[in-house]
Amino acid sequence: MGLVGVLESGNGNGVGSKSAYTRMDSEIRNEDGVSPCHPQANTSTNKYVFVCAVFASLNSVLLGYDVGVMSGAILFIQEDLKITEVQEEVLVGCLSIISLLGSLAGGKTSDAIGRKWTIALAAFVFQTGAAVMALAPSFPVLIVGRLLAGVGIGFGVMIAPVYIAEISPAITRGSLTSFPEIFINLGILLGYVSNYAFSGLPVHINWRIMLGVGILPSVFIGLALFIIPESPRWLVMQNRIEEARLVLLKTNVSEIEVEDRLVEIQQAAGIANATRHEQKAVWRELFCPSPSVRRMLITGCGIQCFQQITGIDATVYYSPTIFKDAGIKGNAGLLAATVAVGFTKTMFILVATFLIDRVGRKPLLYVSTIGMTTCLFGLGLTLSLLGNGPLGIKLAILSVCGNVAFFSVGIGPICWVLSSEIFPLRLRAQASALGAVGSRVSSGTIAMSFLSVARAITVAGTFFVFSGISALSIAFVYMCVPETKGKTLEEIEMLFKNEKERRGGELELRDVEHLVQKEPSG
Repeated sequence: MGLVGVLESGNGNGVGSKSAYTRMDSEIRNEDGVSPCHPQANTSTNKYVFVCAVFASLNSVLLGYDVGVMSGAILFIQEDLKITEVQEEVLVGCLSIISLLGSLAGGKTSDAIGRKWTIALAAFVFQTGAAVMALAPSFPVLIVGRLLAGVGIGFGVMIAPVYIAEISPAITRGSLTSFPEIFINLGILLGYVSNYAFSGLPVHINWRIMLGVGILPSVFIGLALFIIPESPRWLVMQNRIEEARLVLLKTNVSEIEVEDRLVEIQQAAGIANATRHEQKAVWRELFCPSPSVRRMLITGCGIQCFQQITGIDATVYYSPTIFKDAGIKGNAGLLAATVAVGFTKTMFILVATFLIDRVGRKPLLYVSTIGMTTCLFGLGLTLSLLGNGPLGIKLAILSVCGNVAFFSVGIGPICWVLSSEIFPLRLRAQASALGAVGSRVSSGTIAMSFLSVARAITVAGTFFVFSGISALSIAFVYMCVPETKGKTLEEIEMLFKNEKERRGGELELRDVEHLVQKEPSG
């Protein structure tokens, strides 16, 4: 078959469908993906991986804080700098659009300098932008800071899930990879609280303090660099095998499991390096994909886009506008209502973390998309029929909180989990970057057009449109998203292969097993 045949028909994350070690181990693995030889992970290992996931997710606090704080700060920026409605849309939405530059560069950067230092670069660029925004004397300077922050966010949203997926054992990967979404929600809540806390200060000071507080997490990110290791998969790609083994010893249960994982990663890295030698560039493979890679791209990029075009950023950025349309008066009342939204969003992301590796990805996605469709439709009805009354206000708050709750329990975190685990190693960084680009472009488009669309078809009409798009996401989950619960990254790739590709993979697997049997174990 040759090397190209392995690339097209084999696993891509190893020779054949998976390594011989994985195949033999999987025969005795239970339905949750745990080998009965060591059913419970070592406590210290669990704690170490948990700490790494927390620190790797700190950049997400910055993104969440920026999203949350801007929803309130924009009220005072508009008053202080006398910006127009169009400038308001540009200021809010440009961060998401410009972040695609960071996401596009993030894949190549993380392959060049490592996942860990890409996390550091993301924090540095964002903090520079946040400082410029806090000190901005005019709208153009404010935009410059916003653009810098956007590039940093692009790096951050792309690299955190990839890093966590690459250091996590299969049994906890879903929960841990959802950490960035948890921290985004925590950041949003902190942003809402900051808005409410500083809203009483003079108008030329309060929004600057609101934006400036976002610089504080950089202290913890600096500390994190002394604690978190480099990704073992990246280390193998650099032929730093012993360093990779040391990291795996800290993040896996036993030495046997470490050697199994190391064999899989080395085979995957070998295929990735061979791809470079064959002059088949990663980006070319992404834009001229094989059938299995095409299915991965549809799933990964599709779920990223649906996460945003169902209107979650419109709900978060413009919640004061929504509540004002429902009848709430005064900035203090509007900002207090947004705190309730942020609290709900954060609480339900914790529910998702508990359930994602127990219930599975797909059932939670069904609950999430169906619930969001219902709440978005209910919000449209409330604003169109019951606005400006006590009942309308209560139902509007309930609908918005319900929408963010269903988002946070499913498509919010699972979107990032899926996009970080479905792609083979040779494509993972760039493909995840491509998915993040789709997410950011969709987010920016919604954020930069919401006020204009709402003026044209009313706020209620806009949410009827979001409800229709959310209904389409239910069909997308049914047709395009597989269940990945409990599977290794190398096993997941086989879910996207058709029968012909699977048969090719099995042929290569038998060749590998034959060679392994001739070699001494260990």
